[in-house]
Amino acid sequence: MGLAAEIEACERAVWQALIDGDVAADHAALAADFLGVYPDGFAGRGAHADQLSAGPTLAGFVLSDLRVRQLGPDHALISYLACYNRSGRDGSEAMYVSSIWQCHAAGWQNIFSQDTPATGISLP
Repeated sequence: MGLAAEIEACERAVWQALIDGDVAADHAALAADFLGVYPDGFAGRGAHADQLSAGPTLAGFVLSDLRVRQLGPDHALISYLACYNRSGRDGSEAMYVSSIWQCHAAGWQNIFSQDTPATGISLP
């Protein structure tokens, strides 16, 4: 499996944990010092996994326009457009996501992620 496919599979596993309500899978995918930058502020690994304490947060997702860049021998960046449906809510939402993954002896872990709402506003 090439780098792009491997990183995409790791990223999809995080999304799947949100659908499954799988706290352990979400926690395992994120590094202990994970930093998430979201429209409502910063979050660490604990806060990211804690969102699943009441069960699944998503009903479905589609990732498109995926781009993977190797940042060094043990780091990779994935950026993409995510369209998703929250559990118990009608309608879909979209955001652009960039995540940095670091390779350890046990495999890849997400060390950073930033979500930017897709506003539909085009740049000049």
